[in-house]
Amino acid sequence: MLRLFIIIALASLLFPVKAQQYLTDTIGKTSLTNNIYNKPLFSDSLTSSFCIVIKKEVRAHRHLHHSEHVVVIEGQGLMKLGDKNFIIKKGDVIFIPKNTVHSVKSTGEIPLKVISVQSPRFDGTDRIFEAEE
Repeated sequence: MLRLFIIIALASLLFPVKAQQYLTDTIGKTSLTNNIYNKPLFSDSLTSSFCIVIKKEVRAHRHLHHSEHVVVIEGQGLMKLGDKNFIIKKGDVIFIPKNTVHSVKSTGEIPLKVISVQSPRFDGTDRIFEAEE
């Protein structure tokens, strides 16, 4: 047991986790030519976070293996989450359980900007787009 403790203690010294800060004010302020701009913010083995700027929409999709929290920091939109539709705006926090179909359309005069926190870590391989209706 003592050996395990020493190994964990040494590993924490060799591979420290550093707190980080990212200012999102300027993300998406330059020419937003594409529909979606996705800026990775932070990631470790347990979670990943992104600042996403949506000019028009995010098509209906689901994630097989992770849940997602979305925090709206600018703009407004119409979100579909499962079988519900609702307006989202600055300050709203949305929880999307794994394997739940979701989409969003930007409806404001400025693009929709959100922080997306996904757990476990999102590597892009479990996003399944739904067929167009």
